[in-house]
Amino acid sequence: EVQLVESGGGLVQAGGSLRLSCTTSGFRFSDYAIGWFRQAPGKEREGVASIHNTDGRTYYADSVKGRFTISSDISKNTAYLQMNSLKPEDTAIYFCAAEISVVVTKSLLQGMYDYWGQGTQVTVSS
Repeated sequence: EVQLVESGGGLVQAGGSLRLSCTTSGFRFSDYAIGWFRQAPGKEREGVASIHNTDGRTYYADSVKGRFTISSDISKNTAYLQMNSLKPEDTAIYFCAAEISVVVTKSLLQGMYDYWGQGTQVTVSS
């Protein structure tokens, strides 16, 4: 059974940092792409960052470039999202997702992913 579990969310002041984790099981992690998405109240889910574990390529939404960093630890079957310089507009539920084959330029589209975690809340206060 494929499972993705997000953790590391919480409440942080603007300018602060958080690191989210996406712990996975049930599939060959090294063969998959992992995407991080977020959904704010009343808004559609949007892609934030992705990483292709096959070659380490990463891809970011313009809104988070230079502030967020996605990474993977293949030995732990876990992906991370380091979030720095957080802003109130980063407040959302953050989800990770997995898919075996995703074109890099489409890797921030939620429709490209079959497997999803339950999400973790990130709240940034001003």
